[in-house]
Amino acid sequence: MATGFFAVFDDIAALLDDAAAITKIATKKTAGILGDDLAVNAEKASGFSASREIPVLLAITKGSLLNKIIILPFAFLLSAFLPGAIVPILMLGGIYLAFEGAEKIYEYCFPHTDKKKKVATKNLTEEEILQTEKKKVKSAIITDFILSIEIIIIALGTVLEKSLPIQIIAVSIVALLATIGVYGIVALIVRLDDMGFKLIEMAGDSRKLMSRAGRLLVQSLPLVIRSLTVIGTLAMLLVAGGIYMHNVHQIHDALHFMPSILGELLTGAIVGAMALLVEKNIMRLFRPHPH
Repeated sequence: MATGFFAVFDDIAALLDDAAAITKIATKKTAGILGDDLAVNAEKASGFSASREIPVLLAITKGSLLNKIIILPFAFLLSAFLPGAIVPILMLGGIYLAFEGAEKIYEYCFPHTDKKKKVATKNLTEEEILQTEKKKVKSAIITDFILSIEIIIIALGTVLEKSLPIQIIAVSIVALLATIGVYGIVALIVRLDDMGFKLIEMAGDSRKLMSRAGRLLVQSLPLVIRSLTVIGTLAMLLVAGGIYMHNVHQIHDALHFMPSILGELLTGAIVGAMALLVEKNIMRLFRPHPH
C-alpha cells in the first residue's frame, strides 16, 4: 500500500519535471510574441488619467485572464479533434491585428479630429470619461485576445508530441506568465512618473543625484509612451505579417529574399491596408447620405 502511494508521488514528480522542462522551451519559443504583446498592451494601456491607470490596468488584466481561460480549452480541443482549424483562426486574428496597425498609421497621416473636437474632449463629464475608458479597455481586451491566441498556439506547437497532461500544464503556465509578466511590466511603465515624483520628494534639497533620477523618470514617461505607441503599431503589423508568412508558403516564397522582419512588416502592412480599405468602403455604404 505504502509502495503504491509513493509510486504515485514519483509519477507526479516526473510529470512536473517534464512539464517544467517543456514549459522552459515553450517560453523561449514565445519570447518574441511576448515582446510584441508587451509593446502593444503598453500602448493600449496608456493615455488614461493618473488616478485611473491602475483600475484600468486591473480591468484589462482581468479581461486578459478571462481570455486565456476561454482560449485554453478550445486550443486543446482543436489540437485533439480539429487541428486544421487552427491556422484559419490565426489568419483571421492576423487580419484584425493588421487592420488595427494600419488604422493607427492612417489616422496619424490623415487625422480626422479638428481643434474644436479636441477642445471638447477636455470638457467631458465624468460619465463620458468612463464611457471612453470602457471603449479603450474593450479594445485592449480584444487585441489581447488575438495576441493570446497566437501565444497559446505557438506554445502548444512545442508540446504537441507530449502527453495531454504535460500539454495542459506547460501551455497554461506560459499563458499565466504572459498575463502576469506583461501587465506587471506595463504597470511599472505607466507609473514611471509617480516613481519619479516619489524620488524627488524623498531627495529634498540634500540628495541631488536622487532628485535628478526622479526628474529623469518624470521627463522620460511621455517619450516612453510615444515610443511604445510606435513600437506597438509596428508590433501588430509584424505579428500579423508573421502569421501570414509562416502559414502561406506563396507569400514566404515571394519574400524569401528579404530579411524576415522586413518581409513580415511588409506583409502585415499590405494585409492591414486591404482590411482598412474594405472597412472604409463598407462604412461608406452604410453611412447615411445627406438629402
